[in-house]
Amino acid sequence: MFRKSKWKIVAAVLSVLALVLGGTFCVIYLASYTEVSNENKSLLEQYAAGYSLREGGAAKAPDRSRPGGDPVAPPRLELSTFYSVAVSTSGQVLRVDTADIPSLDEDTLTQLALEILDSGKTDGVRHNLIYRVADKSGYQLVAFLDNTVMQESTRTLLSYTLIFSCAALVPLFFLAWYLAGRIVSPLEESYKRQKQFVSDAGHELKTPVAVVNANVELLSREIGENQWLSNIQYENERMSGLISQLLELARTENVKVPMETLDFSHLVLGEALPFETVAYENGLQLETDIAEGILLCGNDLQLRQLASILIDNAIRHSANGKAVVLRLRKEKNHAVFSVVNDGEQIPPEQQKHLFDRFYRGDESRTDDRHYGLGLAIAKAIAGSHHGTIQVLCARGKVEFLVRLPLQSRNHKN
Repeated sequence: MFRKSKWKIVAAVLSVLALVLGGTFCVIYLASYTEVSNENKSLLEQYAAGYSLREGGAAKAPDRSRPGGDPVAPPRLELSTFYSVAVSTSGQVLRVDTADIPSLDEDTLTQLALEILDSGKTDGVRHNLIYRVADKSGYQLVAFLDNTVMQESTRTLLSYTLIFSCAALVPLFFLAWYLAGRIVSPLEESYKRQKQFVSDAGHELKTPVAVVNANVELLSREIGENQWLSNIQYENERMSGLISQLLELARTENVKVPMETLDFSHLVLGEALPFETVAYENGLQLETDIAEGILLCGNDLQLRQLASILIDNAIRHSANGKAVVLRLRKEKNHAVFSVVNDGEQIPPEQQKHLFDRFYRGDESRTDDRHYGLGLAIAKAIAGSHHGTIQVLCARGKVEFLVRLPLQSRNHKN
């Protein structure tokens, strides 16, 4: 139980740290990408604004200032690779500048420029090129800026960011594991002391209860029937039952019982037979739908007790029903054992506490010999067999569902 809590704390801490790191790196990445992208667009805008065709089709080099007159550092403009295609208003290509890059020929660049003009867009990105369309005197200019360096830089930044994040999570995992251990350790110690106290108190109370019972019997022989002695004997028997259940719960949680291969189908059927009479006395019929040959690796006594607790609970709490139904089937790698009875809908807030110690949802039952420990014992038995237990309520039916791993899975464990 505490190991699972420890893992949950580690997962929560790492999730928060991952979100913080991821958010920080995303902000840095987006800010860097936006800044570089805007700078490239500004350079391309400057190139397009300063571009002009001279007589004979020669191109005039653009100046090194922004359209607004703000200076741009010459190296950024000089080191950037620009391409351009000038197209007349009649659709004739006037000039193509490939910047002497062998991987980009004039035909390819011209085709790309014409496609952009046909699309009607004035700026954007095509392949690894940022483009901008500018209306010049008597022609249109499609200017391109090679974006390969920026994309490679961006990919490199992203790769190193991911590598650093993964590397950072390793020491953070050990730190979270250490902190989770410090958090869980006092709780685990307190829980162990509580269980030890229950066990010790149960053993210590057995002796005085037995002495009281023996003295009551002796007095009954001496003075005969007596109302006060009957009351003492009744309460003493209730106390003895409570102590037995407390000790059983302590044994289930603290002691590792021997496991063996057993026929769970036969076991459940055997536990159901004695309850047929009990069900009949309560005006109920006990129905069984048990698949044969379901083998488990478990403790015979504990699994019998698990079945007995659930069947007894269903009979006692069946309301206005005619039958209690027991089902056992295989489902993938698990044996699924369910006990269904007619009953009122259990509120969700009560369902959360049904398997707590001493919890009794029906407060009116204060004079019987059940102390709210039965379902807690059932949960402890299911847990000791690496299984689960849950309650389901729907359409006037209450179902307790137990899932236990089959033999092969238990052997792996």
